[in-house]
Amino acid sequence: MIIFDLNCTKADPINTLSALDADPELSGIRTIGFVSHVDGSTIQAARRAGCDEVMARSAFAGNLAEILTQG
Repeated sequence: MIIFDLNCTKADPINTLSALDADPELSGIRTIGFVSHVDGSTIQAARRAGCDEVMARSAFAGNLAEILTQG
């Protein structure tokens, strides 16, 4: 599993997600992205890029233990 902060300005999470999704050897890795719940354009971009699950930052923080145990 790879977890992305979709609002990170120092990385390029959307292009990284696209690259992972396009690579047959890596596309099976589960990806989760968290983002400000009001950032609709980033949410849609992450989904188009192949992110398996996109959630609000607050939901991610509240469910982090469960997310990590699901791997």
